[in-house]
Amino acid sequence: MSLLFTSAVQAASFQLTSSDIAQGKPMSNAQEFQGFGCSGGNQSPQLSWSGAPEGTEAFAVFAYDPDAPTGSGWWHWQVVNIPKEVTSLAAGAVVPAGSISIRNDYGVAGFGGACPPEGHGVHRYQFTVFALSKKLELPEDASGALTGYMVRANAIASSTIEALYERK
Repeated sequence: MSLLFTSAVQAASFQLTSSDIAQGKPMSNAQEFQGFGCSGGNQSPQLSWSGAPEGTEAFAVFAYDPDAPTGSGWWHWQVVNIPKEVTSLAAGAVVPAGSISIRNDYGVAGFGGACPPEGHGVHRYQFTVFALSKKLELPEDASGALTGYMVRANAIASSTIEALYERK
């Protein structure tokens, strides 16, 4: 078996699941932001992952809206250096010890829920877990773009659930 095929098989077995969100389905008000005209619960969804490939040293979890009318999308959540022994985050999660929460596009280190502009249509929210080959060294004030770059440069597998949300 070739190394390329082995890596593809390992990556294919890495799975993200959730009891709160589902692929292609609308999120509940619990995942809506509280502020900016939104009045939701601002609660991160429950997430679990399994099948991390050999060589995983840490995990990262992102929530991103590529449909935000910013020209660059919207970072709702970025947590890096989740210990390799952790395979789930509870709803409304407090990040595990040793993890780093990056400031989201609301300006807060932590989860910031969905809050698309009223009448802007359905937005996609990509919740992704990355298996990392090493813990990352990031500056204290790392931007979402720098964090995304470093995570992707050191990811050996990823899995995504793309949930939906719309404000009418």
